[in-house]
Amino acid sequence: MTLQQLRYLIAISEQGSINAAAQNMYVSQSNLSTAIKDLEHELGITIFTRSNRGVTLTNDGTELLGYARQVVEQADMLESRYATGKDSQVRLSVSTQHYYFSLQAFINIAEKCAHEVYDFVLRECATGQIIDDVRTFRSEIGVLYLDDFNERVLSKAFRDADVAFYPLFDAQAHVFVGDHHPLSQKKLLKPEDLAPYPRYSFEQGTTNSFYYSEEPLGYLPHDRNIRFSDRGTLTNLLTSFNGYTISTGVLSAEMHSGIVAIPLDIDETMRVGYIMHNGRRPSKLLLDYIDMLHQVIDDNPTVESTAEAPTFD
Repeated sequence: MTLQQLRYLIAISEQGSINAAAQNMYVSQSNLSTAIKDLEHELGITIFTRSNRGVTLTNDGTELLGYARQVVEQADMLESRYATGKDSQVRLSVSTQHYYFSLQAFINIAEKCAHEVYDFVLRECATGQIIDDVRTFRSEIGVLYLDDFNERVLSKAFRDADVAFYPLFDAQAHVFVGDHHPLSQKKLLKPEDLAPYPRYSFEQGTTNSFYYSEEPLGYLPHDRNIRFSDRGTLTNLLTSFNGYTISTGVLSAEMHSGIVAIPLDIDETMRVGYIMHNGRRPSKLLLDYIDMLHQVIDDNPTVESTAEAPTFD
């Protein structure tokens, strides 16, 4: 087994096909295929199932991918540290649902590291991808929420992925609408008030299950639905069209202009927090990011932190 084989494995899993990975890495498709077949033979497992649509990781391949990411990440850090004779880059990788506070904490950390050499990654992505990113060590932390509806299903997904959930704050669900919306002057809304208007939600890809929805009450039938994958589209829709979305009530700076958050009269509480892999010890920078999450939340008047940042041995 070689580092290059592990790099090939990671590239193929990310690209979804051997051909795309070969083009991205500027190597021949035959060399890539041979390297993976040799690795499969050496380990006695099948890493990918192959079809006309590309390749898919097997269960054994998924487990191997998690280890491969760790090995390659550590090798890159060693190379960076000792090739230059200086401290290695500081690294931070975060996967998150589309929350302002997780982005703001990330920006604050980047500003603190302005004079350092660093490699930071922020992925705003679907719930299933967040869990998978943390499971395979692609990301160090994943930010998402639980409620009474999704907790049983997501808790099982956490156990299967060997990750643990840590709470940040509890939030009453809020309806986000543009300040031109017919409901914008209401002080409190009921679910039935929303029926005439389009519902906006983040698309969840192959795991587009109600349990993986970023928005509470996503399981309720609705006649008009608009799904998308990025926060910019949500902001544009809210400010230009009479639809709505449901989230924590935490408004970002850019959303304070033209968008209002109205409490929703339901019994469910959003328990927002983060997941980390049980087999990964958090870096100092990750602990700084967790502290920053708590600071950003504490500065927001609409929510109340439910826990202090945990300590890790």
